Amino acid sequence: MSSPKLRLGRFSLPNNIYSITTVSAGRMPLFANRKNAEQVMEALRHCEIAGIANNLAWVVMPDHLHWLLQLQSGSLGACLQRLKSRSARSIGASGSIWQAGYHDHAIRRDESLLGVANYLLHNPVRAGLCERPQDYPYAWCKWSWRL
Repeated sequence: MSSPKLRLGRFSLPNNIYSITTVSAGRMPLFANRKNAEQVMEALRHCEIAGIANNLAWVVMPDHLHWLLQLQSGSLGACLQRLKSRSARSIGASGSIWQAGYHDHAIRRDESLLGVANYLLHNPVRAGLCERPQDYPYAWCKWSWRL
C-alpha cells in the first residue's frame, strides 16, 4: 500500500521529462506472459496517441514497468492512472494488476536522456532475461538501438 505522504510536494508539468517505475500487484510476474506485456505496450502507445505523453523509451519487465516519457497534457498521476486502467482492462484480470502509486524522477536539464534510456533498456540484461537489450521483445526506444 502506498502512503499519501509520497504525494506531498509532488507536482508535474507538461513538457517535463520523467522516468517512471511502476510495479505489478504483489510483484506477480504478470508481464512474463507475452499477451499481457503486449497489452501494456499498447496502453503506452495509447497514451501517446491520446496526446498525454510523448514516449521516449519503455521496458516491460515481468513484474514492473520502466517508462521514460515527456508529459504532454494533464498531470503525471492522471497519465499513470490512464495507463494502468487501460492495461488492466485490456488484460481482463479480476482485481487490480498494478500496485497503487509509482516512483517518478523528473529528468534535470543536465542529465543525459540517452544515458537514462540506456540504463532502462539494460534492465532485462541485468536481470538475465537476455544478452543484449535489442533482444528483449518488450522494450522500445525512440533512439532505436544506437545506445
